[in-house]
Amino acid sequence: QVQLVESGGDLAQPGGSLRLSCAASGFTFSNYAMSWARHTPGKGLEWVSGIYSDGSDTLYADSVKGRFTISRDNAKNTVYLQMNSLKPEDTALYYCAKVRGPIATGKLDESDYWGQGTQVTVSS
Repeated sequence: QVQLVESGGDLAQPGGSLRLSCAASGFTFSNYAMSWARHTPGKGLEWVSGIYSDGSDTLYADSVKGRFTISRDNAKNTVYLQMNSLKPEDTALYYCAKVRGPIATGKLDESDYWGQGTQVTVSS
């Protein structure tokens, strides 16, 4: 069965960096786009970033553009989210998600499987 396991969440200071990882199994990873989303009690679930199945294109929410970088290693069945210049408003539970096809378009409903999430807290 499809499994997505996120890791790397932690407490970080404003301006700091974290790298999230998502290990995937149970499907042919290289055939599917992947996305990251985040949830906060105030804003609900917010799409953050997506990457095509072959890594040829990436997409970002305006709120993280220029600070976050999504990447993937199809040999390791893993997708990453490098988060730099962190802000307190980046505090959230971060989820990775499998997209239904090879292309991500930035919509939450294009994903059919989700991980359990990893907590990122940005605070001094």
